[in-house]
Order: sequence, then C-alpha cells, then structure tokens
Amino acid sequence: MNENREVLISGASVAGPALAYWLRHYGFRPTVVERAPAPRDGGYAVDFRGAALEALSRMGILDEVRERATGMGEMTYVDGRGRKITSLPSVAFSGELEILRGDLVEILHRRTAGEAEYLFGDSITGIEQGADGVRVTFEHAEPRVFDLVLGADGLHSNVRSLVFGEESRFLRHLGLYVSVFTTKNHLGLDHTGVFRTVPGKTAGMYSARENAEAKAMFYFTAGELAYDRRDTARQREILAEAYAGEDWEIPRLLEGLREAPDFYFDSVSQIHLDHYSTGRVALVGDAGYCASPLSGMGTSLALVGAYVLAGELAAAAGDHAVAFPRYEEQMRPYVAACQQQAIDGRKWFVPGSRAWLAIRNLNYRLMNLLPTGGLIEKMALKAANAITLKPYA
Repeated sequence: MNENREVLISGASVAGPALAYWLRHYGFRPTVVERAPAPRDGGYAVDFRGAALEALSRMGILDEVRERATGMGEMTYVDGRGRKITSLPSVAFSGELEILRGDLVEILHRRTAGEAEYLFGDSITGIEQGADGVRVTFEHAEPRVFDLVLGADGLHSNVRSLVFGEESRFLRHLGLYVSVFTTKNHLGLDHTGVFRTVPGKTAGMYSARENAEAKAMFYFTAGELAYDRRDTARQREILAEAYAGEDWEIPRLLEGLREAPDFYFDSVSQIHLDHYSTGRVALVGDAGYCASPLSGMGTSLALVGAYVLAGELAAAAGDHAVAFPRYEEQMRPYVAACQQQAIDGRKWFVPGSRAWLAIRNLNYRLMNLLPTGGLIEKMALKAANAITLKPYA
C-alpha cells in the first residue's frame, strides 16, 4: 500500500498533468492547482528527442502527439532584403517530433481530467510542512492538508519561492529575452520558417496549424530588465523598442503585436538549485531545473522529470525520503547536459557580433554542403539521450 497518497501539484502546463497521469497510474490521488482559468492555449512549438519520446510512448500518447505534429521542414535565414543566406534541416529546430505547446497541453489535460482533481483559477498562498503532512492555503479554496506538494509551475515557480526562497537566488540570466505570439501567415509559409539575424537579435516566423497561421518569434540581447511580469503592455513596448528600425519583415510582424491573444515575453534564464526537494516538497520541470528555450529540451525535461519522480515515489511506496533523492540522482546528469546545450547554443542562435554572425553563417553553409554524416542530429541527440528511463512496475 502506498504511503503519502494525497499529492498536490502546482501547475497545469506540461509537467503538472504528466505528473498527475503517472501518480494516478501508480495509485496516488493527485490534485492539480493552476492560476489560469483553463488549460493554456497558444505558445511556441515544442519538440522531442531521445528519452522524451520514450516517455510519451510509455504514457500511451505518442501516436496522438504524432497526429498533431507540425511537420516542419527546413528553416531559412535571410538578409535584409529577404534573400536566402543559409538554412538548417528540420531536425535542428524541430527534433524527431514537434507539436505546438497548446496542443500538447490539451492532450495531457484531456488524458488526466477524469483521473485527477483540477483547481483552475486558484493559486497557493502558503505552505506549512509538518511531520505528517503539508498544510496548504489557497487564494480561493479552503485550506487543505496534503501528504506531498510538487511544484511544476514553471520558471517563476510559486512553490519554489514559498519553500526554497527568493527566485533571484536560483535564476541565472543568459543575457537574452524571448517573445512569441501568433500572427498571420502573410508570407504564405508552407511547413517552414524564415529568420533574420543581426548582431544581438534574431527574429522570424514559422507556419503553424497546417499553415493557417504563423508564430512570430523574437530573441534579443539585453541585461536584466526591470518590469512587472504581469504587465503585458509594458512587455510589448520593450519588444517594439528593441526592434525599432529593423529591416526585412520585422516591422510587419510587430504590427500584429498589440492584438496577439497569446503574447509571451520572458527572460531567457536557467534555474540552478542545490537540491530539487526539501522535506515533503519537490520541484519538477522548469520550476526545478529550467534549461531555457535555447536548449530545445524544456518540454522533454518536464516529461522525463514527471516520469522519474512519479516512478520513484511508486517504487518507494510513497516514501518521499527515499524517492526524492533517487529522483534527483537520476535527473542531475540529464539536466546538466540540457542546460549546457542552451549555453553552448546561445552564440549560434543569437551571435553577438558581425564577425561571429559571419562565422555562424559559414558553418551552417558547410554543414549543408559537406557529408557531415548527420552531425547536426548527433549533436542534438547528445543531451536528449543523457538519461535512460527505468522500467518502473
């Protein structure tokens, strides 16, 4: 019989519902609390490689994810007049399988809605650990006692702030900001994307939903900016100011900025913690070890982390004192590889100088011309296969 069966999960994006699925599968009773009023739609495309594909398969949703795959082709880099400079094959951006984040969230929520309790439109306000449980207070719901609390609530994790300490202690800014939002596919892109890079900035768009729309994407270099994370109007201003006067299609992309219903803006940062758990509380996904979007492994870390954490809890019959250290032991090398991939990739995706931009473009051309033997794919899979999933009973 499992101990600690009543489990509260904070966050209903990817890691949270994945945790809920596996915990319910092993006989636990998960409750998921989410600040948003409903599952979040929109967001950029997310891809899977290596161990993450195996995690999807073991959840029984791999075929469904394949049915919703973006089917993206190569990505092209252009100059200010829209002329092709170079390109990269789909595996460099889209992995072995790619899906829109909102589509994945919908699949995961539908799979778990009848098995787990969901509290949408609410948030945790207090966590008090005791010898026999955790007393949790909410913004709206009545206080409750759970056996365990698992933070799956992203880069700016509420659970981490309440239990582990201020975010500034763990957040490592990589010197970039990112913005993504839905826009019109005014270039008529057909399962492909096009990008423009100048020193310190990369912007572009790629088709989505069978070319019916597109996702605009911006990365730009900046030190740590002071702004309210909930003030989207100011965030839109920051993005517009950063790209004022740029050429190519960038002014047209910015025209859709004000009306975008799914505008996303944040720093490109990582989370580095000495431990992923303390007492009866543990973190998973971006909350515990965000690698940043540059790694291309954030969603994979969430899915794999959920699988390992729930599996170790089941293997230990709910004994968190045994399960949490085992979970961390397995995840550490995988997390380190994914985070290093983001650090290494930063200078390639957003070169900081004209000289490095020229070197980047030359390297990309050579990769397309020379018989590299799948070098790009091998590089991408190095981090993706830095963990072997145990076959939990």
